[in-house]
Amino acid sequence: MFGIKPPAKQGLRILIVGCGKVGNTLIAQLTKEGHDITVIDKNPQKIQDVSNLYDVMGVCGNGASFTVQQEAGIEDMDLIIAVTESDELNLLCCTVAKKATNCSAIARVRTPDYNKDINFIREQLGLAIIINPELEAAKEIARILYLPGALEVNSFTHSHAEIVKFKIPEGNILDQMKIWNIGKHIKHNILICAVEREGEVYIPSGNFQLASGDIVSFVGTQKACEQFFRDIGFDTHKVNDTMIIGGSKAGYYLASQLIQAGIKVKIIENDYKHCEILSKLLPEAIIINGDGTDEDLLLEEGIKEVESFVPLTGIDEENIILTLYAKQISNAKVVTKINRITFDTVIDKLDLGSVVYPKFITAEAIIAYVRAKQASADSNVETLYHMFDSRVEAIEFLIDKESEATGKTLMDMQLKDNLLVCFVRRKGKTFIPTGQDCLQVGDRVMIVTKHSGFNELTDILA
Repeated sequence: MFGIKPPAKQGLRILIVGCGKVGNTLIAQLTKEGHDITVIDKNPQKIQDVSNLYDVMGVCGNGASFTVQQEAGIEDMDLIIAVTESDELNLLCCTVAKKATNCSAIARVRTPDYNKDINFIREQLGLAIIINPELEAAKEIARILYLPGALEVNSFTHSHAEIVKFKIPEGNILDQMKIWNIGKHIKHNILICAVEREGEVYIPSGNFQLASGDIVSFVGTQKACEQFFRDIGFDTHKVNDTMIIGGSKAGYYLASQLIQAGIKVKIIENDYKHCEILSKLLPEAIIINGDGTDEDLLLEEGIKEVESFVPLTGIDEENIILTLYAKQISNAKVVTKINRITFDTVIDKLDLGSVVYPKFITAEAIIAYVRAKQASADSNVETLYHMFDSRVEAIEFLIDKESEATGKTLMDMQLKDNLLVCFVRRKGKTFIPTGQDCLQVGDRVMIVTKHSGFNELTDILA
């Protein structure tokens, strides 16, 4: 056992099994939010490293062992999160904990074989969430390829609303236009909610003047987002074809979704046996056995003509080099998946197009659950996204009962600074609220803020 048990905090008591990429991301965010964290890992060096970095207690051992879980204090835990490299071990860790205690349980399960049975497994084992980072990354990549002018596309309220990020090019109609003035030139039903300029992030008011080079995030329904993109001169047609490098789990999930959307898919995979498996699982896709980092092979398979290019190798450096190569010789929409590298400032300067981080997608889904579990009963955190290197949060709440944040017009409420109420989903309709609107019980409401750690809707009040 390493480290000294931190004093009790006002947060939840959480046991995390697995100190890999996702585990470390969770530890960093959950300790920052004031939760009492204990970690289990078989590797003593990983336990030592995480104990030195964060105020946590570490236990070295097999997380599926009840004896090890007891040593970690499982009887007193509110939640266990199992994010080891093994799906089966994660499920076993949660099952052991659930049999012994009343704590909630979250497991990471990535294997496609289990995907069709996820709901059955979750219900039978009594798990709060089963999270599949490769599947969620594939969904995010697919959304980007459906709207290729975007850098990022994230969905809310079961895909009834989206938050879209894009970069304003030189000469665009938005260049030098104040936000309040956009409606005079463009018919739209969107809300610009965040802007990054020269490393600074702003939650803009109507008087904010946009400029070329700005990275802008806006919110609206899918239809409204597409219309806004058309009106400002961006491509809104989904790509017709894509080339995927690497037949990984994420590659399989992405190909499945794109094929269902009518997009032609070509996968280049180095392992011959894996190619045989993919050809059976994805008969509509073209599967090429070869080295996806071979320039001659890429040219032979049409990288210059393809409309989108997604490197999904297991090596970040290869993904980055392949993206830069594709951008140099083609007009393809590129999406880069990064698992490990954390040099955000360097990555931002490389102009990699859209960048997807599976570890952050996984962590955000889990953190949203933790915040909902910690909150009072007047509202629940339903969805959470970190934006602009975690300097901005987009949070969706479901309002369960009356509170200080309901029944008053937004203009009569004292809201925190650097915060926007972006949309409301009510009785099947999604709308952008004005100062005259009130929040009501049953609403789903999304806010964007530079503040961190909101657990319930009343946190928006000053």
